[in-house]
Amino acid sequence: MLAKTEERRPKKVGGKKRRHPDEDGEGEKKRKGGEEGQNSQGDGGRKRLDALSVGYFRRVGERLSEGFEDDEERGMFVENVLSEVKGQATLVAMDRTGSITLQRLLPLSSLQQVGEVLAELGGESGSEFKAVSCDRCGGHVVESAVRQMSRWTDSSQEDSSAAAEEEDEESCSVLEAQVLSLGQVVRDNSAEFIRHVHGSHVVRTLLHVLAGCIGPPRSEARPGVKDRRVAPQLTDFEIPTSFWYEMKNLTETLMENVNLSVTDAVSSAVFQTMLTVCHRKRPKLCKQLLKRIVEYLTGRGSASGVSPLLVFLKDQASSHLIETIVQLSHKSLLCNIYKKHLKGQLVDLALHPIANFPVQRLTAAAAKHKLFLKLFDELVQGLEAILAAGHMGVIIQLAESCAESGEKQSEMVQCLLHAFHCAEPGSRHVNCLPLFMSLLTYEVYFHSETAEGNIDTEVPLTSICYHGSRLVQALARFKERSLLLSSLRTLSPADLLTLASDPAGSHVLQALITMSSDKGRGKILKRLEGQYVQMACSRLGSRVLEAVWSNASVSQKQNIAQELVPSESQLRSDQFARHVWAKFALSHFVQRRAHWQEIQTGESKKRKLFSDILE
Repeated sequence: MLAKTEERRPKKVGGKKRRHPDEDGEGEKKRKGGEEGQNSQGDGGRKRLDALSVGYFRRVGERLSEGFEDDEERGMFVENVLSEVKGQATLVAMDRTGSITLQRLLPLSSLQQVGEVLAELGGESGSEFKAVSCDRCGGHVVESAVRQMSRWTDSSQEDSSAAAEEEDEESCSVLEAQVLSLGQVVRDNSAEFIRHVHGSHVVRTLLHVLAGCIGPPRSEARPGVKDRRVAPQLTDFEIPTSFWYEMKNLTETLMENVNLSVTDAVSSAVFQTMLTVCHRKRPKLCKQLLKRIVEYLTGRGSASGVSPLLVFLKDQASSHLIETIVQLSHKSLLCNIYKKHLKGQLVDLALHPIANFPVQRLTAAAAKHKLFLKLFDELVQGLEAILAAGHMGVIIQLAESCAESGEKQSEMVQCLLHAFHCAEPGSRHVNCLPLFMSLLTYEVYFHSETAEGNIDTEVPLTSICYHGSRLVQALARFKERSLLLSSLRTLSPADLLTLASDPAGSHVLQALITMSSDKGRGKILKRLEGQYVQMACSRLGSRVLEAVWSNASVSQKQNIAQELVPSESQLRSDQFARHVWAKFALSHFVQRRAHWQEIQTGESKKRKLFSDILE
């Protein structure tokens, strides 16, 4: 059957070359060209797949991309390919093309088939798991196979017959046994596994599966630059009872190598994963692990009178682990860390190029507790120095924690006014918004030689930066926003259009408009009159306009619609504005205005009702 399906498409020799997903193999990434199935770390004279087999698995990959007409055809195809893999699974897994094909094939296989592949990879005693898992290609296959355990309850739900349930249990038991066998091998060679650039990823996947929560595959979990701060979304699933005990055993073994978590970046990532999944699924176990790791970190020898934690905070590998510890710690542990080790040191740490990141996590975690008041009082003393160092993440997090806790908000605003030299005289307050958004002091922004006096010359809005935008968005969540709104209302219509069309500024304008009261929003919209058509024709401005519309009153919507309607042909032909025209139902507004107004009134009442319920 395979031969027939392969004839459907001509063999692609010069097609797209898929790069093998590999997050941490710095040295491996540089290796290009050569025969398929190149060596992994220290593989010596390992056997490789022959060229014929490599071509076969490449064609299998092409066939998988075509899809299947039904489950029966897919099942036959998978069974046919796996029969070819049988007896040479290790060679296939450790070959680049074979690895990629197997990773795509395993999610389509039954749990019984996945278990059989794992059994062959591990050998009779499971001892072969180490070599495959620590291979740059084989590790991905082991991960993909182990991840299939998340499907172990799905198959039984599809068919509830007694015979089917018995068959499913047998299939699951094969895969379950292999996962446990892998766990045993990892425990027996824990130090080697967690330090290995590829083997460590297998351990991290194993921790996820044993805990019962799984994220996206590594090949699909490569965040873009803007998404690096966002943790991957985890999905929970049921686990066999045996996994519960294996998880406990594995964490105990890993803790025997806790020294590696602070000296080795790869090992540190394993410990971070262990804490994260335990916090989600085994909170009591997580609490114990956190306490033990902190005791280890704070119990190391250091200079007299200096906490060893301060040294670890400034280290690239251990600082990431401490960030995770801080994020997951309970109140008493957080207070203990601050009181015994960090008190009086926060400004110095915030100025450090590495330690400032754990300080940000501590500030975020403390927002829920009274500890935040002490952190704020200490950090705010060095606010200008932190700004000068360019560590805006600390300042932004301080503002966000003020917004979340509801504390120290007026003090934060006053400190920022002084830092940007617009606190005195009071007439400078109205200039705070462009200064905050550009992260420039009053003298620099207005090209003033001296800090005295006032500048009457109007300067067009420029230099809106990402961190400045983030800062203002945090300040927009404060209870008292009159200073920002007053500053916004002094901007010219041209500046407001610049703000709406800027990648960073558009978020500021949207936040200030949506968080304002109806009266405050009306004043801003009054300043925007005459700019709506240009906003609608802008990629970012159209989004701001849609956000304004969602929060506007019926009369405000009517004013916006009346300004847009005369430019119907321009709006309908623009790639962005045409969506605005449709969403605002402007054709309806022109032809049946009374009915349009009735619909908008109903939507407005519904939105107000829901907002009252949520509050």
